[in-house]
Amino acid sequence: MIKNDLFLRALKGESLERPPVWMMRQAGRYLPDFMKLKAKYDFFTRCRTPELATEITVMPIDQVGTDAAILFSDILVVPQAMGVDVQMKDGIGPWLPSPVRTKAAVDKVVVPDVQQELGYVLDAIKLTKITLDNRVPLIGFAGSPWTILCYMVQGQGSKNFDKAKAFCFQEPVAAHQLLQKITDTTIAYLKAKVAAGVDAVQVFDSWGGMLSPVDYQEFSWQYIQQIIDALKEEVPVIAFGKGCWFALKEMSTSGAAALGIDWTCSARNARYLTGGAITLQGNFDPSRLLSPPKEITKMVHQMIDEFGKDKYIVNLGHGILPNIPVENALAFVEAVKSYPR
Repeated sequence: MIKNDLFLRALKGESLERPPVWMMRQAGRYLPDFMKLKAKYDFFTRCRTPELATEITVMPIDQVGTDAAILFSDILVVPQAMGVDVQMKDGIGPWLPSPVRTKAAVDKVVVPDVQQELGYVLDAIKLTKITLDNRVPLIGFAGSPWTILCYMVQGQGSKNFDKAKAFCFQEPVAAHQLLQKITDTTIAYLKAKVAAGVDAVQVFDSWGGMLSPVDYQEFSWQYIQQIIDALKEEVPVIAFGKGCWFALKEMSTSGAAALGIDWTCSARNARYLTGGAITLQGNFDPSRLLSPPKEITKMVHQMIDEFGKDKYIVNLGHGILPNIPVENALAFVEAVKSYPR
């Protein structure tokens, strides 16, 4: 029995005394103890070593006091498992030396045995559950098929993912073949995470907002819908599409337990577009955590007033930035815990 189950109750739409709070990328780069581990171990070593992944996952629970933990990992472990080389380069970020840009390259991409190729993630989940000792729920996650395709085709991060979009528009048959392979792998991966013990899953469509509403339906949402359909009877699914406010109405009837909202969409518009019937999560601008703590408290209380305390999970509109002072992250969490004023 999870002692603090506010997060899971919010996903069920229950009326609560206050909303739960967690932060995307909370297990990471703004925490001094994380930076010490970063100096000792490279990125994928941290991901692949269950003891390190567990230590990093639990850090914000101990140090910041969020109402849920999210497993320390990365969305790009999926293409690695599919036979695509992914490196993490200082000053560049993700680097894929052999991007997938032809039908022949797509044919070589495998749908792996996730137990074999991603067993280290499942081991990290089991160890994290033991370490958390039922204090808070544990969230597992994956990138959306479109977001994974963006990296696999572009070969690195991008401001516009022009090569990824060109591939989809010029080679749509191959693009859909690749998207389906990623989808099948992601479904198997998330199901394995559920079996290993996660209490909820989130699908990150970080680059969905790069697409027009019509192209979003074709190249992103239909694949996220497959994932939701495959998982929703087993576990609550949160769908987060950055910049995808235009799809919120359709998302709200997808079977997802909650929808993530970024900071460019107001609470009023988010509730209107989703019909007020689904739990929403978000949407504090991560840069606003650079404000003075008193200002953060005031803004968080105002945000909760606007979304309403029920069917709501307080979060950022995207991942926490590395230059956020820990005391400001604490102020964000404490502001939620002190609500109502």
